[in-house]
Amino acid sequence: MILTLNPTIPFSPKSFPRSTLRLCSSNYYGTKIVTCKLRTPQDGIAKAKSGSGDITKKILLSNSAPPVTEDVGESGGDGGGEESGDRLVRGGGSLGLLKRFPRRVLSVLSNLPLAITEMFSIAALMALGTVIEQGETPDFYFEKYPEDSPVLGFFTWRWVLSLGLDHMYSSPIFLGMLVLLAASLMACTYTTQIPLVKVARRWSFMKSDEAVKKQDFSDSLPRASIQDLGVILMGSGYEVFMKGPSLYAFRGLAGRFAPIGVHLAMILIMVGGTLSATGSFRGSVTVPQGLNFVMGDVLGPTGFLSNPTEAFNTEVHINRFSMDYYESGEVSKDGEGPFNLPMAPIKINGDKKLFGTFLPVGETDSSNVKGISMLARDLQSIVLYDTEGKFSGVRRPNSKLPIEIDGMKIVIEDAIGSSGLELKTDPGVPFVYAGFGALMLTTCISYLSHSQIWALQNGTTVTVGGRTNRAKAEFPDEMNRLLDQVPELIEHSTDG
Repeated sequence: MILTLNPTIPFSPKSFPRSTLRLCSSNYYGTKIVTCKLRTPQDGIAKAKSGSGDITKKILLSNSAPPVTEDVGESGGDGGGEESGDRLVRGGGSLGLLKRFPRRVLSVLSNLPLAITEMFSIAALMALGTVIEQGETPDFYFEKYPEDSPVLGFFTWRWVLSLGLDHMYSSPIFLGMLVLLAASLMACTYTTQIPLVKVARRWSFMKSDEAVKKQDFSDSLPRASIQDLGVILMGSGYEVFMKGPSLYAFRGLAGRFAPIGVHLAMILIMVGGTLSATGSFRGSVTVPQGLNFVMGDVLGPTGFLSNPTEAFNTEVHINRFSMDYYESGEVSKDGEGPFNLPMAPIKINGDKKLFGTFLPVGETDSSNVKGISMLARDLQSIVLYDTEGKFSGVRRPNSKLPIEIDGMKIVIEDAIGSSGLELKTDPGVPFVYAGFGALMLTTCISYLSHSQIWALQNGTTVTVGGRTNRAKAEFPDEMNRLLDQVPELIEHSTDG
């Protein structure tokens, strides 16, 4: 209930005029709007002295109904009979603090081209972080991007190390772009999306046929009742409000809230990504089968927000694990052994999946030790070379087939893989998952059409107009279908 009162004189409930009825398909049903102005002969004198209009106050007594306005909301009508809805009492508190923030700063941050530029910049930095190897030692970048042969004529290791491109996702330039994009999203939400939602939540009435006909869709029912139209709209899921000969209805208000949810979801994803880059622990370990290791001995911090937990004291036991890295082979030599020979990774022409070992032959104390070389790419086959470095043959583990090299018979008994583990703790994962879930949900909700319908009864003619923010091509067909259901009024004549 809304009362408009003159605060300078007492009032009596007996002075209230007739209330107007508002129909609604939800908990607004049965609410009354009472507008009351009490005047005395002194009102004109006071008005003349002050040089201003009526001094009024609005007292909101409704628990759930949105504020009543009698304008065309965000349509920006030309005043064709609509009453302005901007006379609502403005709130203060924290909203007032936000309003005191420089409007020019908010205007710049909420600029759409700026936000698009920020997103493309972040995408470019992420692509650059994919091209440039991350987390390597400085010597690696000295060799990869030398100053005497710069990439593209200018890009050297100095760019990589000075800008932090070797740890792109925790570098100041990347985190700064994330902060700037988050600020743009919040500014857009405050300056654009929230005001649109506030306007959309107002139920408004139009006072002239011309204003109704200016909507995207308009039509006239020559012999119809606006009450029948309201009932039909309620049956189609519209929230319907009536005041005298005027009707206002809307549907799909959730679609207006969806952009705010999209912005919040994107901010949540960026918060999670920032926590992942600056608050995680990473580490790698190679453990043979049957041995243990403590997680805290392996994991190292990645950023200034990294904080160890009790889980770092967890001891892990390796039962069985197979990989193509860090192999070791067992060989038998002339009935002796078996010997366990660990294999080390060998980098040849950029190939990191080649492993080798060496079986010394003869005097091992000599400065010129000779032996048999063995190379492997996986656990399936071992390539053997004699003491002169010449190819001798290939044997599979567990084949039991001996190979004779320099008068010695060698049998490859087995190749046992050590467990190479990459460990990571990431506090940002829940935020990223929640953000992407909310982003998918709010994106789907954003496709809901927010439709608004106005109608005005003029005698037996009902003028109807409406608009929608989405599905504009289908909206006229839906309106025609609804208007076809409105019953036609029939005049009854009696013979006297």
